[in-house]
Amino acid sequence: MAEEQRFAPIEVYLTVRGGDAASKFYQQAFGAIETFRALAEDKTRLLHCNLSMFGGQIMLSDEFPEHGGDTHSPLSCGGASVTININLPNATDVDAVLARAEKAGARISMPGGDMFWGAYYGRLVDRFGHAWSFSAPAIEKV
Repeated sequence: MAEEQRFAPIEVYLTVRGGDAASKFYQQAFGAIETFRALAEDKTRLLHCNLSMFGGQIMLSDEFPEHGGDTHSPLSCGGASVTININLPNATDVDAVLARAEKAGARISMPGGDMFWGAYYGRLVDRFGHAWSFSAPAIEKV
């Protein structure tokens, strides 16, 4: 019997304006690896893209307003409506991801720090308008 393929119960699918640039940004900012890419008929926009990162995967595509879709880029809507949270092993990982993403063009909206709920937490908005947060166990005070 063939090994059963397992899929994550929840995955994020991002709609962006500028799919090729978004894939390259996520590769630079988050160390993502592009595992699949399909161009639209116009040979310019991404119809679909898979990116492996942080032990999971996200999918993305360009906007296709001519098809009257139900999702739009945050840049078309005036901002993100969800935050993508990534749980990391420790606070230094959070700080490293924030620094790497900022260098790639993200805007840090909350620097990493210990939070009242027991996490070390930081936030950013990527170049395509999506909000991301990064969380790890709080730094223990000695």
